[in-house]
Amino acid sequence: MPENRARKHHQDRVAETLRLEIGTMIDGELSDPRISNCYVSEVALNPGGKSARVYVAVDSNVKDIVLEEKDTIAGLEAAKGYIRYELKERMGVRHVPDLAFLADRSGRFQARIEELMDRSRKRNKYAPEAKVAEVEAPVSET
Repeated sequence: MPENRARKHHQDRVAETLRLEIGTMIDGELSDPRISNCYVSEVALNPGGKSARVYVAVDSNVKDIVLEEKDTIAGLEAAKGYIRYELKERMGVRHVPDLAFLADRSGRFQARIEELMDRSRKRNKYAPEAKVAEVEAPVSET
């Protein structure tokens, strides 16, 4: 099955190139005021290569992060045509996948889970340990 491995490798390379190029455009070329400080965390390319989901993580140092994510996604959606044109020129390909921009909230969820786990560890550390008597069941020999 070398064909599948080669196809997967090609898709991974295209996705990584898309991630780097879109990240470069967000950092320097796009001047929409709706686009806040963000970075491209992942690009998921569909198996056919016709479309791609671009996950964008917004800087968490803003007051209303939900509003910032919404505005950033709206700004990127508005610039989608320019981004696709630039990708075509830079990558030198005939077809650029259709892009769908989504907010990446995995970092916030991970931070929340870690916070809850720390609370649980502290609670278990300071809780009095209940001593459980071990009861051995008689072993029946048949």
